[in-house]
Amino acid sequence: MNSAKTTLLYTILGWTFLILGVLGLFLPFLQGILFLLIGLYLLSKSSPWAKRLLERMKMRYPKLSSKLEDWIHRVEHWVARSDKKKKKWDAKAPDKG
Repeated sequence: MNSAKTTLLYTILGWTFLILGVLGLFLPFLQGILFLLIGLYLLSKSSPWAKRLLERMKMRYPKLSSKLEDWIHRVEHWVARSDKKKKKWDAKAPDKG
């Protein structure tokens, strides 16, 4: 995936999770804080203001920051594993040409 598509994907997903997070602050069945953190993390990949806000949050709430870092490592591991499986699957697939 090229850089422009990746940036657009991060931006769309980030804003979606931020909106869900704000809704989750008022609705009891959504995890508002979790969705806000996910949204900020995704937006921090492409937006300087989100990166600054996330860094400020890390300094102010170190326990929450360590949980966020743990979550990020788990997701990155899951994505890397699924990419590896996809590449292996693509190599086995017959060429349609």
